[in-house]
Amino acid sequence: MNYQWYPGHMTKAKRMMQENISLIDLIIEIVDARIPLSSRNPDIDELGKNKSRVILLNKSDLSDGKYNEQWMDYFKEKGFHVVLVNSKSGQGVKSIQSVVQEACKEKIERDRKRGIINRPVRAMVVGIPNVGKSTFINAFAGKACTKTGNKPGVTKGKQWIRLNKQLELLDTPGILWPKFEDQLIGLRLALIGSMNDEVLHVDELAVELIKFLGTYYKDLFLSRYQIEWDEDPYVVLENLCLKRGCIAKGEKADIMKGSNLLLDEFRAGKIGKISLEFPNL
Repeated sequence: MNYQWYPGHMTKAKRMMQENISLIDLIIEIVDARIPLSSRNPDIDELGKNKSRVILLNKSDLSDGKYNEQWMDYFKEKGFHVVLVNSKSGQGVKSIQSVVQEACKEKIERDRKRGIINRPVRAMVVGIPNVGKSTFINAFAGKACTKTGNKPGVTKGKQWIRLNKQLELLDTPGILWPKFEDQLIGLRLALIGSMNDEVLHVDELAVELIKFLGTYYKDLFLSRYQIEWDEDPYVVLENLCLKRGCIAKGEKADIMKGSNLLLDEFRAGKIGKISLEFPNL
């Protein structure tokens, strides 16, 4: 399966980012804590090379805690300010204001020396589709000021959001590069739901997930589904379908229904706290 997804408005979003970069002091980049590197947009480092940087490891409630800590250390070593957050519950969101001030302290000091006091830090929030950007802004601002949804690509236009006297946010649509040179990155993005499932073979995706879980999280998987393991992931998927009542005509396993069930439960964290990417691999 070849993983690609690049709607037309994303080309426009990148152009918009290039136009607006001169207006901002700080880039707040939101990544998915389950795949922190694969959910980064490689263009952002080039676009924001002279800006202060904060990385938010979002959906950290769904990822494996031991790897959350390792990823924080990984990004800090590269000079980023890092915060673990769960935008849906608001966990970690309150600490971001102080991190922003710390990240921009040189800029604030420069302003003070020039007699400019209390000019708000202007930040751009960036992230690939479905990484939780709008949910984060809503949690941070304390009110629903951007349109949120579970479909990748919901945030379409540009808006400035005044959070308080110290911070203004520019919300931009998440941008994803046009072609994955590494298909493993595409697979990880597809597994967490950052691509429209309509353009994917859901059964192949489910099989890839079973292979991964069998290698790294077999106990969690078996505990959830109470089925016998088999070295053939297609057999495991079939067993899961039969166990969960995903039955087609003729008492056969409904593979598509079972595949969707498995992916939905993984994405919702029902199988357990699972990371798909590790900093040491």
